[in-house]
Amino acid sequence: MLSTAVAKAPWYDVAIIDVFSRDAFLWAEAVAWVMRRLGKPYVLALHGGGLPSFLASQPWRARRLLQPAAAVVAPSTFLKHGLQQYRDDILLIPNAIDIAGYHFRTRGPLSPRLVWLRAFHSMYAPEQAVEVLARVKRRFPTATLLMIGGDKGDGSLQRTTRLVQQLGLTTAVSFAGTIQKADVPNWLNNGDIFLNTTTVDNMPVSVIEAMACGLCVVSTNPAGIPHLLDHGSTALLAPVGDVPALVEAVERLLADTDLARQLSFAGRSLVEAFDWKHVLPRWERVLRSATQPGFARARLSGESPASPTPVSILETATGEMQEPNRPFPACVCTERNGADPQI
Repeated sequence: MLSTAVAKAPWYDVAIIDVFSRDAFLWAEAVAWVMRRLGKPYVLALHGGGLPSFLASQPWRARRLLQPAAAVVAPSTFLKHGLQQYRDDILLIPNAIDIAGYHFRTRGPLSPRLVWLRAFHSMYAPEQAVEVLARVKRRFPTATLLMIGGDKGDGSLQRTTRLVQQLGLTTAVSFAGTIQKADVPNWLNNGDIFLNTTTVDNMPVSVIEAMACGLCVVSTNPAGIPHLLDHGSTALLAPVGDVPALVEAVERLLADTDLARQLSFAGRSLVEAFDWKHVLPRWERVLRSATQPGFARARLSGESPASPTPVSILETATGEMQEPNRPFPACVCTERNGADPQI
């Protein structure tokens, strides 16, 4: 990553750096240092529900990274508010999807088919999804659970599969493993209820994708989730780790067709605002602002330039290397080496 940023320096005008917590934060710091040495402006794209708590104990690292950036973008009000003490002009842009690629089907009445789509990592509590299914099956014996996601290597996948066997659910739970991004809509449309058991979250793309397909969302409510979902309006929420409350929410949806249809429509309506056609123009304005000589130089020198007209942003728009001196500034986007699995 670092060698590419240096070798391709003549080919781009601005860098977009993804910022995650834990070990991945070091990569962001390293790339930002290279950009400053090269005299290149950079835009930081914040990610992960754990970022505010990670930086709370080391605020100097947050300020050192965020202050010199030409712009800082957060996909949610949760991250914007959580990090505004380090930089008060953070821009807000949601995570985006290509809405046309997600076939919408109104749910209701629901079949008891649950879908779980996250990485197998302890922060996403996959075993709780199995526990929810086991309890739901007492009232709805035909209930099934489809679990989609890769193994992050912390033992969560193994613990989940053992629990499935212990509870006698081997014929009711299926594991799809890692799937291609383009295949997500088809896999999601195998179910009617999207179950999100996470303990830490920000603005999960998997939840946005589920709503785009029309699935009814039942989710825990860690700090970032209420900034995306409204209980009773776009989803049903439960306290983190509260399996009985998740079960109650699932069974409520299975019994209330009107509520299911309401959530299905409301979810799709919400995420239509996250379509790339709405988000990409925001990125374009930000990148153009970042390449304004006076603006970039002031940030790189630690001064406080007049901020460009407030705009919003989303996640990385493109990773292509393009010839300089074109109307839209060429950009290089960092990879997510070592990034934590949070979105």
